[in-house]
Amino acid sequence: MNNPTVFSHLNPRKGPAMNHQALPEEAIDVEPVQVMARPGQAYHVPYQPPKPPRITMKRIFLGLLLLSLLAGFGWLARYFWKQAHTDPITYKTETPFVTDIVKKTVATGSIVPRREVQIKPQVSGIVEELFVEAGQPVKQGQLLARIRTVANAGNVNNAQNSIQAARVALETSQMELDRQRPLFDQKVIAAQEFNRLLADVRARKQALNAAENDLQIAQRGASRNTGGASNMVRSTITGLLLDVPIKVGSSVVERNNFNEGTTIAAIADMQSLVFEGKIDESEVGKVREGMDLNLTIGALENQSFPATLEYIAPKGLAEEGAIKFQVRARLRLQPGQFLRANYSANGDIVLGRRNQVLAIRESLLQFGKVNKDSVFVEVETAPQQFQKRLVKTGLSDGINVEITSGLAKADKVKVLGPPADGEKKE
Repeated sequence: MNNPTVFSHLNPRKGPAMNHQALPEEAIDVEPVQVMARPGQAYHVPYQPPKPPRITMKRIFLGLLLLSLLAGFGWLARYFWKQAHTDPITYKTETPFVTDIVKKTVATGSIVPRREVQIKPQVSGIVEELFVEAGQPVKQGQLLARIRTVANAGNVNNAQNSIQAARVALETSQMELDRQRPLFDQKVIAAQEFNRLLADVRARKQALNAAENDLQIAQRGASRNTGGASNMVRSTITGLLLDVPIKVGSSVVERNNFNEGTTIAAIADMQSLVFEGKIDESEVGKVREGMDLNLTIGALENQSFPATLEYIAPKGLAEEGAIKFQVRARLRLQPGQFLRANYSANGDIVLGRRNQVLAIRESLLQFGKVNKDSVFVEVETAPQQFQKRLVKTGLSDGINVEITSGLAKADKVKVLGPPADGEKKE
């Protein structure tokens, strides 16, 4: 058996007899392939292309690092270029001014009458007639409405039975008195016995009269003894009729221990008005009774009404996550002034006042970063050159603040914040 011939580094295009140096350059890089062939037997070596260069993580990282450095250098160059070509900023200045400063807190509420009553009926029934309407002044005892009672069958029947029983008892007592009277005249019975029979007859007559009154009340809601006033609704105070919530023909219920009854009318004394409002707990410690209020009503523009604080609630109420205290103030109306009930109003309570003092806008103040109690402003010493200067402040109303020392009226104070449009130098 013949041994196979081993060929290596062969060019598949030219065969095994070709010299290695005559191979093309790309074929030299091909890895050696060993082929075993027998004498006189043909063979074929497949072509293998060259492998591409490997991309490693190290090369990727170096590329990304190079791109980041180039981007950073580009951003720094652009930033410094913009800083070098930015126009200088021109700041505005303001001078202190003389003004009145009033510190106040606001209480929101409404205008209500101090005395307001609701008129209730004494009997149940149907409104038969109304004698007044809302907005009309009324006097105490004035007739407002008449009520027609609806008789209850049970009550009427009981009253009629009571009358029959009272009549029978009266007739019996009267017959006994008439029988004993001749005996008393003949001195047969004692005067004490006759007086007892006479008193019994009088008591029976009174019982019959009471039973008849009960029947009248059950049928008409009034009796002879009351003068028919039970079904007549009258005013209990003198004032203005604010509201008449019922109409003719409406059913009403009397007031009793278990029911407050149907309101016939609401009457109030509009000459005595008060402001009822609420203030926040952060301000309640700064107010006291006797302080002056300036009331403004939304429905009456360009008008204000003076008032005097007369009550501060000792207990606060939780409202929308905050504790608020109720206050009440007495209005001081001028003759001829008229206000309607339940007007919405805001009460400005004056906490402090300074007249004709040197002041600046509070937004111009600056505070120290280390010492928070230090307050200063920047004063212009030369064109667009500023120097910090400590100042002492007084009363503030939230917009303007009083300057007690550190500034003169002629000083120019730097306005903080970004410059407005057109403030940059060209």
